Amino acid sequence: MLNGRDPRIDFFRGLALIFIFWDHVPHNPLGQITLRNFGFSDAAEVFVFLAGYAAVLAYGKILQRDGYWFATLKILRRTWVLYVVHIFLLAMLMGIVFFANSHVETRDLVEEMGLTHFVTHPQQALTDELLLRFKPNLMDPLPLYIVLLGGLPLVLPLLLRKTWLVVGASMTVYLLAPWMGWNLRAIADGVWYFNPVTWQFLFILGGAAAIHASRERPAELRPLRRQPLFMAAAIYTLAAAVLTLSWRWPEVHDTWMPSAVSDLIYPISKTDLSPLRLLHFLALAYVTAKLLPGRGWTDNWLAQHTCRMGRYSLEVFCLGVVLAPLADMVNAMAGDALLMQLLTALVGASLMVMLGLWLEFNKRLDQSHKLVTQAS
Repeated sequence: MLNGRDPRIDFFRGLALIFIFWDHVPHNPLGQITLRNFGFSDAAEVFVFLAGYAAVLAYGKILQRDGYWFATLKILRRTWVLYVVHIFLLAMLMGIVFFANSHVETRDLVEEMGLTHFVTHPQQALTDELLLRFKPNLMDPLPLYIVLLGGLPLVLPLLLRKTWLVVGASMTVYLLAPWMGWNLRAIADGVWYFNPVTWQFLFILGGAAAIHASRERPAELRPLRRQPLFMAAAIYTLAAAVLTLSWRWPEVHDTWMPSAVSDLIYPISKTDLSPLRLLHFLALAYVTAKLLPGRGWTDNWLAQHTCRMGRYSLEVFCLGVVLAPLADMVNAMAGDALLMQLLTALVGASLMVMLGLWLEFNKRLDQSHKLVTQAS
């Protein structure tokens, strides 16, 4: 039987949401401390992996308790909610960007946000929006999640029983997709920026990790430095960090990087989830899990606020999407002053924390009301 909610998952989902917000604000100084600056992967991998982890944890438990069709109904209902949220969020984002663009004279925010298609072809853009083919900047993770979650009923029963069989099939599709050109259609560049045919592998790996974590295993008693897999993962993570940091100084990177190696590893595709990105995330996740094996560290004040954001990841993600262009507008109007950039980044993160607090308060209020109603 799958276990209950893990606060560590909520913590890292909340942290990923903050990183996504900071990464989406141009020239944000706090964006220099997010994952993408210290390795090949970034917060997107964290988001998708933990989405798969949480989905299998939640709906796998429902499947085991109430059966396949009830679990499928729950999944499809959640998928529909995500779809409706996507439509509403896109409409809100367009309104905010058009408003911000009218206040920033030095840049074309409409073009930067990928909204030119709506301006030039509004009727077609509305159709493309309904078909998930029109995805302006900042919106890509949500349609990806809609597709991945909507496909979960097709594999969930077999994933629970024959985990490695599903993982193997998913990996085969992942490896074939770039060669075969498998992707979904979209406007602009013609394909989805986050290719669901490749990113599904990370989603499935997240689900497999949830199943693996639910099984009792003897604890590893050897020191970490004597565990070969941990050391290999740590070395790869460190090497990726050094290489990523070297990108800041192209002349230094070009000097010590052999051309044969450069031709082999570049480009590191985010669209098709390059094996280097995937391996980096898995190594980073493994090292983090080994260094933070317990749950006690999530009990402190700051971690609790981060966990709360992770528990309400959809609402907090949507808030981050609408805050990013507003922060960009304020920064541009202030001449991209460093103090203002720091202020908008911190205020935005604080608002995301406050939303988590508000949603938690409302949930507890509803629970109290139900208890009172049942008692009466």
